[in-house]
Amino acid sequence: MRGNGDMRATGWKAKGGIALLALCALVAPRLITAAPLDLLEGSAAPIDPAEQPGDNFPGSAFFFAEGAFDPVPGVETVRSAHVLGLDAVKAAPAGLFRGITALDSYRALNCLTNAIYYEAGNEPEDGQRAVAQVVLNRVRSRLWPDSVCGVIYQGSERIDYKCQFTFSCDGSMMRIPAPAAWARARRIAQEALAGSVYAPVGLATHYHTLAVRPDWSGMLQPVAVVGAHIFYRNPGFNGTVAAFTAAYAGRELISGPARHSWPARPAPTQDLVGSFVPALAASAPGPAGNAVPAAPAQAAPIDHLPESTIRPEYRNSGRPLT
Repeated sequence: MRGNGDMRATGWKAKGGIALLALCALVAPRLITAAPLDLLEGSAAPIDPAEQPGDNFPGSAFFFAEGAFDPVPGVETVRSAHVLGLDAVKAAPAGLFRGITALDSYRALNCLTNAIYYEAGNEPEDGQRAVAQVVLNRVRSRLWPDSVCGVIYQGSERIDYKCQFTFSCDGSMMRIPAPAAWARARRIAQEALAGSVYAPVGLATHYHTLAVRPDWSGMLQPVAVVGAHIFYRNPGFNGTVAAFTAAYAGRELISGPARHSWPARPAPTQDLVGSFVPALAASAPGPAGNAVPAAPAQAAPIDHLPESTIRPEYRNSGRPLT
């Protein structure tokens, strides 16, 4: 049996232990927070480029993920900081995309420059060349039109933003291009049309940004991530070299997105001299009791013009070539 002195000593020890635990509870969070900062300040290791505002781009975090650049079996390593191979690829067949006439060649170059600029204007050169390769892969496939402009503006008449290349139907082309960026896109387009093949995306015919995941992505084979886009090829025969043998037609019949048709509007009232104006307001009596027409409230809107009476074969006369 312990004496009173032993009991007092034991009590002081217990109280001291509780005080020590309380002190640790207060200090530990600060130590945990401060430790990484102290380590960073005293470390000679370089700071992750992903943390630097000027050294990243949309989707760049993908490239800084642990193991992102571990070699994939059977995939040739591409020496570029902007390319990540996801599958073994075969380069698309090389070919010249030369128009039959100078106008055809100009349209092909202008259409491809638009696609590169508006789809990947802020991308590194690898990303722009990858977009150009997808367009030309589609031209060589029998699943898409056989012209450069036809591929790029396919579905541009739609108003549900489901055109093949979103920039052609979402209003992006209302933005005036920046001259320097446009010149770079045009140079890359010229090189692609002259036969330069961008091998890292192989036979890819689809892509999307890393910020979205379309429904169709699960049905295709991902082949590479280039810049902020991930690229896919078709499965089966349509994803093999044998499926990319369609000849380039050389005819570029369009040079821009489709024009949306205006809905039919009823023709306004025609007055006595044959000009089309809105219906006049009710007549009001004049000073001598004679009825005089009231002035029209406003001019007719431009889209209320009557249907054309020009014969169909002459309606496009005088319009610029498209």
